[in-house]
Amino acid sequence: MLTNVWSKFSIGIFLGLVMCFLPACSARQAGASGSKDYLNAGDQDVQAWRQMKFGLFIHWGPVSLKGTEIGWSRGGERRGRTGTGSIPAEIYDNLYKQFNPVKFDAEQWVQIAKDAGMKYLVFTSKHHDGFSMFDSKLTDYKITNSPFKRDVVKELADACHKGGLKLGYYYSPPDWYHQDYRTENHARYIEFLHGQLREICSNYGRIDIIWFDGLGGSAKDWDSENLFKMIRQLQPNVIINNRAGLPADHDTPEQRIGKFQNDRPWETCMTICRQWAWKPNDQMKSFKQCIQTLVKTVGGDGNLLFNVGPMPDGRIEPRQVERLKEMGAWLKKYGQSIYGTRGGPFKPGPWGASTHKGGTIYVHVLNWSGEQLILPPIPKKIVANSILTGGTANVKQTDEAIEISVPKAYRHEIDTIIKLQLDGPADELAPIGLPSASLAHEKKVRASNIYQKNRHYGPDMAVDDDPATRWATDTGTKQAWPEVDLGKAATFNQVKIAEAYDRVQEFELQYKNSTQWKTFARGTKIGADYSKTFEPVTARQVRLNILNSTDGPTIWEFQLLAPKK
Repeated sequence: MLTNVWSKFSIGIFLGLVMCFLPACSARQAGASGSKDYLNAGDQDVQAWRQMKFGLFIHWGPVSLKGTEIGWSRGGERRGRTGTGSIPAEIYDNLYKQFNPVKFDAEQWVQIAKDAGMKYLVFTSKHHDGFSMFDSKLTDYKITNSPFKRDVVKELADACHKGGLKLGYYYSPPDWYHQDYRTENHARYIEFLHGQLREICSNYGRIDIIWFDGLGGSAKDWDSENLFKMIRQLQPNVIINNRAGLPADHDTPEQRIGKFQNDRPWETCMTICRQWAWKPNDQMKSFKQCIQTLVKTVGGDGNLLFNVGPMPDGRIEPRQVERLKEMGAWLKKYGQSIYGTRGGPFKPGPWGASTHKGGTIYVHVLNWSGEQLILPPIPKKIVANSILTGGTANVKQTDEAIEISVPKAYRHEIDTIIKLQLDGPADELAPIGLPSASLAHEKKVRASNIYQKNRHYGPDMAVDDDPATRWATDTGTKQAWPEVDLGKAATFNQVKIAEAYDRVQEFELQYKNSTQWKTFARGTKIGADYSKTFEPVTARQVRLNILNSTDGPTIWEFQLLAPKK
């Protein structure tokens, strides 16, 4: 028996080595003969996915019994990474024996997604913890060996197909449970990985999305070229993300809104609460945060994959369902400014974002900082305007600017949507950003600490007006500061700060008076949208002095604003 196993394994390795040479040959042949490109989806499929804009991400498994993070809370060794989780592996790995989510209803989940205005669903078929939420023939560590015994992946596939919702499956190439993963027998793990993906792509009907989460692994780690070829042969219309060591079809900024990017598709994946998997009493995003996240993402020309973590009994938490329904109600009214649009031409900024379709631009004003919004000029004529959210607007177009005024009675706290009708196609307009209102924008800046001395996390990232970049500090840092040199003395009376991960517990704002730092404002929490107005301060050097943080603080944006004239 052992001889037969090793014979099969040897043959598998031989075939794998042979197949390794095929992608290069195929690529060369594609140029000459037009054969299929298995590394990339067809343009029609990509564009259809981009038009949907909004999808439901679902992270779920036996770990919901503990209310801790999926995968990451598992103790034991993480081959290929450092650190470990809080739940001993022998406990975590046996949670499935108690997992019996009798209130799971796939059709209900699909209806929740549709009620939210979502057009597709992506479910975790296997996370880093190695537990399969489908009836895989390649492992005993699976949902059908739990007390529940049902194939969740199959039931979701059937429900999505029945309900007309596009279907995707998350699959983690890393597997901290599998005995061969990143060992001398890793080739056997690759065979297992490919085998499970073959099962998923063969047994559940049409699949529109495969969503990998490779934790930085290379294409060689997963034999991705051959993996992609197999997947696309089985599912010709599938979209694949960029987390299996290859660029594939789209980028995946995580827990942040991606930067404006219209030359390559992207999708922000973000949680409705703070944890990917269900956590009791987890902090949930407000309706305003949810809608503005969607608007900013679509305005940056991306999709939003919004995550929920179902409870141990199989239900999506009722308060999360209500929040999603609120989003759906908003989209029923204003979805024309979201679905099927492209981002721009006005790039997102503190003021808001814009989308366009045909000869129409939708200006989403999320923050009125003055009596009017002044946008850069465009080489097309605005022939009509209206406010989708109700009321009237005054739009003045000149060669120097577009001035939009909306009476306060018609301004919405969440989003005021002004519709501009042009005399030609909006997609002919080049994307353009608004001049920065921040005195700190792209000024000289230094910091007490930079994450692993990596320039991509330098303090300049906090003053670039780009919500997709950030200044970060090393793990374990409790106190830190970025310091901005404005070049010359300037007067300001407002600060805006966007913090990632809510780590700051206490901070102060200081300016340099000769050789001494003087504090002019103090605070505790910062969060994702901090704004404070104070008596005008005139100074050249300004410091955000973080006095206490639960871990290494990290800041998306630090802006200083002059008094309004």
